[in-house]
Amino acid sequence: MAFVHNVEIAWDELMDAFASDTGDRVYFLDRFTGEVFFVSVAVENEDFWRQVETNNERYLEIPRFDYGTERQIMSGFIGSIENSDLKSLLGGSLAGKKPYGKIQDILAFYPDEQEKLLEMKDEFVTSRVRSWLEEHNMFTVEMEAQLSPRI
Repeated sequence: MAFVHNVEIAWDELMDAFASDTGDRVYFLDRFTGEVFFVSVAVENEDFWRQVETNNERYLEIPRFDYGTERQIMSGFIGSIENSDLKSLLGGSLAGKKPYGKIQDILAFYPDEQEKLLEMKDEFVTSRVRSWLEEHNMFTVEMEAQLSPRI
């Protein structure tokens, strides 16, 4: 039988950890205290990594926001754009076609679309956090209000 852990979690920190694309850090959630913390992947302290592995019921590694996930969100976002010129420009940028610019730089000229992308990412991360917490028996009724999208 699985136990539901009821701890206070710094939600903004958890959301930031899930949204982080920093590849040089590993994020963890301490199930007993609710603390979110990170460790550099370069840490060579075998005792630390052994302790994390031994206490895997306590320390949960937070999944990375990897390049594939980012591309999936961007593809969905580009598909939702009605402006055909912008859609073509962003699609080319995502595909790496020249000349191309960074998607964030392109969207700087389209603030409404930029806001739409931020909302889409936030909704994705919120959904991912909810699923992950449920998977690890940490979902609570109060979480619904606490995990509403940050705007």
